[in-house]
Amino acid sequence: MTDDTNHIDDWDAMEHDRSTSRRKFVITVIVLALILAALFGWRMLRNAPAEAQAMPPTQVAAMVVDPQDAEMTIDAVASLSAVREVMLSAEVAGRVSAIRFEAGNNVGSGALLVQLYDEPLTADLRAAQARAEFARLQLQRSEELAPTGAEPRELLEQRRSQLRQAEAEIAQIRARLRQLQIRAPFSGLLGIREVDPGQFLNAGDRVASLTSLDRLYVDFNVPQQDLALLQSGSRVRVTSDAYPGREFEGQISTIEPRVDEDTRNIRVQAILPNPGGALRPGMYANASVILPPQENALVVPATAIQTSAQGSSVTVIRGENAREGGQAEIVPITVGRRVGEMAVVESGLSAGDVILTEGQLRVQPGAQVEVTSLLVREGN
Repeated sequence: MTDDTNHIDDWDAMEHDRSTSRRKFVITVIVLALILAALFGWRMLRNAPAEAQAMPPTQVAAMVVDPQDAEMTIDAVASLSAVREVMLSAEVAGRVSAIRFEAGNNVGSGALLVQLYDEPLTADLRAAQARAEFARLQLQRSEELAPTGAEPRELLEQRRSQLRQAEAEIAQIRARLRQLQIRAPFSGLLGIREVDPGQFLNAGDRVASLTSLDRLYVDFNVPQQDLALLQSGSRVRVTSDAYPGREFEGQISTIEPRVDEDTRNIRVQAILPNPGGALRPGMYANASVILPPQENALVVPATAIQTSAQGSSVTVIRGENAREGGQAEIVPITVGRRVGEMAVVESGLSAGDVILTEGQLRVQPGAQVEVTSLLVREGN
């Protein structure tokens, strides 16, 4: 009996353990189910439709597109050169006896800059002048005696010829003396001096550059499709990064009659007044040929235009009161010429459209927007 009783007790204990394990398993399953249900509900709430979330409209800046006269230009990169510029050099060989200029100074037309050794020629000039004076006295005496018959008229003509020869000799020596002087052919600014006192110069040796800065040539190239827009006398606006914010204005003086066969461009030259000598030959600059304005053009800021592989587009606000806000719509456009920081829209927009100028990158098509800053031209 004792063995049977022990066996029964062991069986009861095992049954009790199994019951406890089943209860724990059931509780674990219920807890996991509750956790999964909570996660599923949270995910469904997160993925709820946008309408249910009621997102606030995006705040943007906008402008009203209205027709206006747009300044049209042909823009190009230009190079500047002097209208008058020369490298001064010796005309004949000789030794430098005097230098009469300082490098970097402005000089007037005809100013003596370098004197070569000229004493032998100066002595020859004095001798020639003496001979000419004697010939003049001889001629004066013959002119008094020949009419009376005291001297033959042939002698009178001889005296005249001798005077002319003497005067020609003087002119020849003076010309040779001028060759020994290097003078400024026009007013301008001298460059770096390349000679020293006592130096022997050969014909053609460099002395210094002389540049007139009062006017400059502006040379640039224009595509052949713009040929019909060019004409002599058109205004040209020139800017340089050496003088930010400053503009210089000149006029087209020459249009090359021939189109370059390699580039299909036309070379254009303008003359530019250069007050104060601010610009210098050799500089590059930006040149803009001013064309007649395009009337009733739709002009928008270049920053409002988005460019992609599909082309250019702007974001337009649609709605009953688009000036205050509405729905965003991406509209493809065709962009014409650019005028500074603005661009002319050839197609895609209509007068009165309200476009985004700031914040368009944060706006998706169809999203609601609120205009917090609106740019409107006067009279609209």
